[in-house]
Amino acid sequence: MLNLDLLNAYPALAVSLAFIFALMIGSFLNVVIYRLPVMMEREWQEQFEEMQAEDSDAATGKQTADRFNLAVPASACPKCGHKIRWYENIPVVSYLLQRGKCSGCQTTISKRYPAVELITAALTAGIVSIYGLNMVSLSLAIFTWALICLTMIDYDTQLLPDNITLPLLWLGLLVNSFGMFTTLHYAVAGAMAGYLSLWSIYWLFKLLTGKEGMGYGDFKLLAALGAWAGIDQLPVIILCSSLVGAVVGISLIVFKQHEKQNPIPFGPYLAVAGWIALLWGQDITQYYLQLISV
Repeated sequence: MLNLDLLNAYPALAVSLAFIFALMIGSFLNVVIYRLPVMMEREWQEQFEEMQAEDSDAATGKQTADRFNLAVPASACPKCGHKIRWYENIPVVSYLLQRGKCSGCQTTISKRYPAVELITAALTAGIVSIYGLNMVSLSLAIFTWALICLTMIDYDTQLLPDNITLPLLWLGLLVNSFGMFTTLHYAVAGAMAGYLSLWSIYWLFKLLTGKEGMGYGDFKLLAALGAWAGIDQLPVIILCSSLVGAVVGISLIVFKQHEKQNPIPFGPYLAVAGWIALLWGQDITQYYLQLISV
């Protein structure tokens, strides 16, 4: 078993090991990002079919015959069906060796796969460089990995799966029961206020316009962020996410890269703002208070 004290005595080694390990985590996150929405869609379809089916046994047999989860079936090229071998699945390295193309049909592989791996590795290594190898950095790493998944899934599908947001919320309350990032009192209040604040805005907007301005997944994500960072960091999260979301959204519309009638997912902005607030929220708040007191 690795001696954490020994590794922490050599920060460069600890950061390097964290980077390599997080590359593998990033590869798994790519699987989650792609497969979890498909799994959700299949589950909804199966539930619908069960309601419509007269023979429930036949419906059950169909489900078990067509398994699809994070482990099954094995990864393959979506175009030619080429089964990805283990040495073709080494994070970043395989992509570079194959020059970004499938070895079976030479179809271009999306650059997003190595990008997710590198971002996961870079953020995790950055956390270890700041906090060292300990429970705080492990908790922050898990928090980061979950937010990366939620960001990419929401960007692709405008869904924020309960499979990730709800465990993230409970984990935030758990780690703060030990006072890791804030007090348990602030964490519980943050979860409640996070959910209710966006819930209130949602219903106010709907009453005024008759339209839905956001989804329930956004409420749950902000509740999870409040559970991690505490109620005192919610203003920082909401302000930063709204500001960045407005700037990006207006820019996309102005430069004709997004139609006005198409909704823009808010989850990625919440995720980025929540990550920043958890790591540097206190510093941002203190700087702002000093600035307005001048």
